[in-house]
Amino acid sequence: MEGLKRLVKKGRVVLIQLKEGVVFTWNELKNNKFRTFLSLLGVSIGIFTIVAIFTAVDALKTNVKKGFESMSSNMVQISKWPFGPEDEEGNVVLDGSGGFTEYRWWDYLKRPDITYNHFKFLKANSRLAEDFLFVYNGSGSVKYGRNTASNVGICCSTDALEMILKINIDKGRMITRSEFEGGNLVAVLGNAVASSLFQEEDPIGRAIKVKGYSFTVVGVMEKQGQSIVDINDTDDGIFIPYLAGKMVFGLREPDGTLNATPKKGVTSEELAQELRLLMRQARRIRPGQKNDFSVNQISTLTEMLDNLLGIIRTVGWIIAAFSLLIGGFGIANIMFVSVKERTKIIGIQKALGAKRYFIMTQFLAEALILAVAGALVGVLMVALILWIAPIPAEYDVHLTFGNILSGVAIASVIGILSGLLPAWSAARLNPVDAINSK
Repeated sequence: MEGLKRLVKKGRVVLIQLKEGVVFTWNELKNNKFRTFLSLLGVSIGIFTIVAIFTAVDALKTNVKKGFESMSSNMVQISKWPFGPEDEEGNVVLDGSGGFTEYRWWDYLKRPDITYNHFKFLKANSRLAEDFLFVYNGSGSVKYGRNTASNVGICCSTDALEMILKINIDKGRMITRSEFEGGNLVAVLGNAVASSLFQEEDPIGRAIKVKGYSFTVVGVMEKQGQSIVDINDTDDGIFIPYLAGKMVFGLREPDGTLNATPKKGVTSEELAQELRLLMRQARRIRPGQKNDFSVNQISTLTEMLDNLLGIIRTVGWIIAAFSLLIGGFGIANIMFVSVKERTKIIGIQKALGAKRYFIMTQFLAEALILAVAGALVGVLMVALILWIAPIPAEYDVHLTFGNILSGVAIASVIGILSGLLPAWSAARLNPVDAINSK
């Protein structure tokens, strides 16, 4: 019982100290508006920068992830173009700073094309791949009656399209395997293309003109929406069988990309190694000779993203650190002035038996309140910008509770550190000297 009473008594003391700290801090804010403004400004800008960077990075992660959702996460791609600069063994290389070394595009441009024959060879000889997909991407106008959609992305592919690229059908159906293999003149439209050509009319079964050839619409894809990274922009494109696309574009052996997914229990790295060996065999590349193709993995893109976000966070912290440093010095300055103005009061408190921790708690509470006030202003600035900025609804950008809490926590640490030295100097004052001070 006695222990509980002592605990309650200490709790009341702490509450009284906090109340005194709030009252005195408020008086300081009113009486020294300009000085307070400068101190709060530094903390507010610092917290604004940190919270804004956190929010931007979260939004970037969410939207880039949305762009990656159109592809299988374990997909392996063979192309003449690598995702990043390669070393002698054909692996993407990151430099020590987290960025990329020089991307030698002029060397990659000279590489021979990836063709449909490579697709047939790998599909016949691979033991680790579950599905294969060969894709050639072109563009052109698509017409229906008097309506025309210009600069439409025309994806000419083999079967397994919806399994590797995760395409969802909104109306109708997907192109069948027999239609892919037979090069039938059928098409699946992106949601935006279908809306542009048909408005409210049902497109299924209708005939459209693709570069002068008549195609029957068999399906319409679900709306994908906007993403920062549109790896596969299905809304503004159409899909047709590869053999039909080869005829439409009048190409003998179009340069495409070859995609594959591993069988269950096989990693994308194992599949990449197998496909690399098979491609060297298909191209008759001798031992010791460099690859004239690239084997890309989606994991490389995610690593690129992590490095980019890390750089953004680091730059944000550097910018915020200067503002927080200025704000911290401002708070320390206010607290030193507060100690000087309250020297007699401190002396009386100590003469009446106040302990050092009592004096320190008062001033640390004041510094903490000042820092948190600056943090809340910074958070409000971020919220205001997000409210008035014309951000498209498709982009997921919002201020999360976690980011708010992080900003306030950082400001609290800055406030306590800034008030620590003034509080310690106040707690060490001699009561007699303090009472007799001028």
